Amino acid sequence: MLTIQNEYIKAVINPKGAELVSLILLGPELEFMWEGNPEFWSKHSPVLFPIVGGLKDNTYYCNDKAYQLSRHGFAREKTFAIEAQESGSVTFLLTHDESTLAVYPFEFAFRIRYTLQDNQLHVSYLVNNPSNAPLWFSVGGHPAFKVPLVEGTQYEDYLLSFNKQEDWARWPLTPEGLVETKPVLIAEQTTDIALSKELFHEDALVFKNYRSDSVVLHTPKSPHSLRFDFSGFPYLGVWAAKNADFVCIEPWCGIADSVDHNQDITQKEGIIQLAEKGSFERTWKVILG
Repeated sequence: MLTIQNEYIKAVINPKGAELVSLILLGPELEFMWEGNPEFWSKHSPVLFPIVGGLKDNTYYCNDKAYQLSRHGFAREKTFAIEAQESGSVTFLLTHDESTLAVYPFEFAFRIRYTLQDNQLHVSYLVNNPSNAPLWFSVGGHPAFKVPLVEGTQYEDYLLSFNKQEDWARWPLTPEGLVETKPVLIAEQTTDIALSKELFHEDALVFKNYRSDSVVLHTPKSPHSLRFDFSGFPYLGVWAAKNADFVCIEPWCGIADSVDHNQDITQKEGIIQLAEKGSFERTWKVILG
């Protein structure tokens, strides 16, 4: 495990998957990350690369050849190299090798950079294409935050409050994890989604076409909260394992296959085409309070 820290917060990252496993507000010593209880879900904050979500039949086609990838891709199971480290920041690096090229025929350099700024953690995804051909990919985050955050509160006390009013319509997922063709409205002209265990009994809430770029996880029963900024991510997932004490706020550049997708990776919804020698960067932020 690797730790970065300043006078406000401390973050612990596992080089396997470059996964954030702990985020503590110093002073009250308040942990914000899910503990990873394997009875519910053993992860903490896996990275999703080179796909987000699932593929139809776990298969995609590139240049008329079939390839298989499991849900959310392989990066979360790979050990990243530590490329650079300071007291308040660290950069992890994953590059293509024989094992990745066998299932994903693209050269890449994928960096995850964690940076502390006062009471904020910035998590940046940086993708470089070293080849002379286009690189097709998706990338996203899957951080799980502890709910309830503080003693004396319970799960149903918490709200997700977005910075814009929305008609929140979820895109349902099939049991295979594919996106249905029509959304279902769950809330009209509101900033708030109240948390409950039942909210996730039919899998994740998957959102598109929203205006918000920030959300606060909070309860009126405590002064402690977190703000999550996701500007530049066109898809958002909100999820918890059944009856588990956490909520994932998932910023995505990419989305699972739709039920009617033709499985051509170049025609996949949300897929990013990175030109030869090109670069890509997105950052999400957590502000602790």
